[in-house]
Amino acid sequence: MSIILGIDPGTTTVWFAIMALEKNTRTIINYWVIETKPKDRLELKLLDIINDLELIIEEYKPSIVWIEKLFFTTNQKTWIDVAHARWAIMYALVKKWIHIYEFTPLQVKKWICWNWSATKIQVQNAIKLLLKMDEIPKPDDAADAIAISYLASLQKKLI
Repeated sequence: MSIILGIDPGTTTVWFAIMALEKNTRTIINYWVIETKPKDRLELKLLDIINDLELIIEEYKPSIVWIEKLFFTTNQKTWIDVAHARWAIMYALVKKWIHIYEFTPLQVKKWICWNWSATKIQVQNAIKLLLKMDEIPKPDDAADAIAISYLASLQKKLI
């Protein structure tokens, strides 16, 4: 069995999804958010993210991690802060010798919804259908983390 961790990074919220892959069966074990205080200094947010991620790694022992790759936006400050958060996440993972791979947001939309410009609600609905969930995962960032873990479960790198 493979335990996959999918991550949708941010600085105020970081979404995680844990999926188990056994043979050809995919099961969402858990998904949740690490929230930091919006007014905290960036270095304190990064420390919170690292500390919480270390607890997740210890509890679930993922064998592979897929994280959403940065997509350049017009808001330079947000982009740079998220880059710092991704670095902190990658640092915590590499310290534990966990393999890290990346998907771009466009790849996630294309592979989940067959549409590069899919909306957040389309991704949520697609995940609900693909994983036979009773309701759509909320909020939309949770669906993104689940979508990342689902796509990771389809990759040959797990074999």
